[in-house]
Amino acid sequence: MTAIDTIRLLAALAVICAAAHGCGFLFGALRQPPVIGEVVGGILLGPSLLGLVAPAARAALFPASGAVTSALDALYQLGQLLLMFLAGAELRIRAGRRERRTGAIVAAAGLVVPFAAGAGIAALVPDSFAGPAGSTVTTALVVGLAMAVAAIPVISRIMMDLKIMDTAFGRIVLMVAVIEDVILYVVLAVVLGLARSGTGHPVGLWDLFGTATAVPTAVYFTVVSLLFFATSLTWGARLFRRLAGHRANIVARQSPVAFRLIFLCAVVLLCLGLGINAVFGALMAGICAARGDHEADHAAEGVTSPDAGRETAVWAAIRQFSMAFFIPVFFVLVGMRLDLVRAFDPLFFLWFLTLACGIKTASIWAAARVAGEDRVFSSSLAVALNARGTIGIVLAGVTRQAELINDRFFVVLVLVSLVTCQIAGFRLARAVDRLREPAGPTATGPLRQRGKPARSGTRAGR
Repeated sequence: MTAIDTIRLLAALAVICAAAHGCGFLFGALRQPPVIGEVVGGILLGPSLLGLVAPAARAALFPASGAVTSALDALYQLGQLLLMFLAGAELRIRAGRRERRTGAIVAAAGLVVPFAAGAGIAALVPDSFAGPAGSTVTTALVVGLAMAVAAIPVISRIMMDLKIMDTAFGRIVLMVAVIEDVILYVVLAVVLGLARSGTGHPVGLWDLFGTATAVPTAVYFTVVSLLFFATSLTWGARLFRRLAGHRANIVARQSPVAFRLIFLCAVVLLCLGLGINAVFGALMAGICAARGDHEADHAAEGVTSPDAGRETAVWAAIRQFSMAFFIPVFFVLVGMRLDLVRAFDPLFFLWFLTLACGIKTASIWAAARVAGEDRVFSSSLAVALNARGTIGIVLAGVTRQAELINDRFFVVLVLVSLVTCQIAGFRLARAVDRLREPAGPTATGPLRQRGKPARSGTRAGR
């Protein structure tokens, strides 16, 4: 990288950070998720605005190729990995038996029905969604994921702001979102493995020693993804806890934050070696590290130790620098990749938005009613779980990068993710008084008749 490249990179990063935090602040002041403002900031800097009014300035600041572009692509990947690492750290929740029952019914309906509907529609008209590397099968799976996904970080942030996180409603929403997203990320890992296999760019074991035949490839990535997931949940937290607490681990003693980032890199490298997408590895690294910290913190209760209770400060530090730089840069770069002039199809957007929202909300509302919830509770649950947010944006980014989807569907998927966040925030704000109803015999719905709710272990997210 030359001195000129360094100057251009620093100028680009300064503009990107200013756009991210400036637009994020404005949207936050309007009581909208800041992530929407960050993506809008990217749209302003991209071909949709700056590229139209000042194409020469945009080309000078954000060249199409070269060292600056490579550096921004690397920051895009790091921001995406840190976002999923923090999202994985949030996947801890406790719920009562009745809440688990309602959550299981809602999760089953909210996952199976939209996924099947999306996959079926994409199988009928694959050309509307598929990119250069997308087959009928992978396109159907990606559209199914897009229809069924829920955004844990955005939902958590909205409910925290409305002070309904520690209610029966909040615990059910997070429980359902956790179940749906974990299953969907396993499916995504399989899809991305199928897409990359046989491309001539060997990365994982299967690319080096496997074949391009569809059935063995599908079996390999399904089995490996499920085994990695099960192994991580069973032994990942224990392994992390032992490594972090070992006397010989001078890195963890010197900088607990650095050790967790090294753990993230190690898990991601392991996933890449197996042929699993890095996003899935980052998610599982966050789950394992947070669970390991949580278990270590509980083990230290009642014991005088300088490490007792330290996990909160460590994760706060990781979140602070990630949210200050890497994650906002990621969302701005997502916005910069949206070409609303050439790739935006308003009719296709309205069609997919109506279809995705209609199927997702109807399936969840019906399931909640079957579980015995009242209409307000059921409709609020449906709207909250319809928010795709950051997870939908990540899905759009990784599938576009793998060339599984075309630019038109990429734009639509990002915009649907943003619009559903706004709808969820607006609807929950209107129903917040009903959702905060104290437990007691006068409260309606089976989940609001059981006394004081248990504390939730879920951290508030983005």
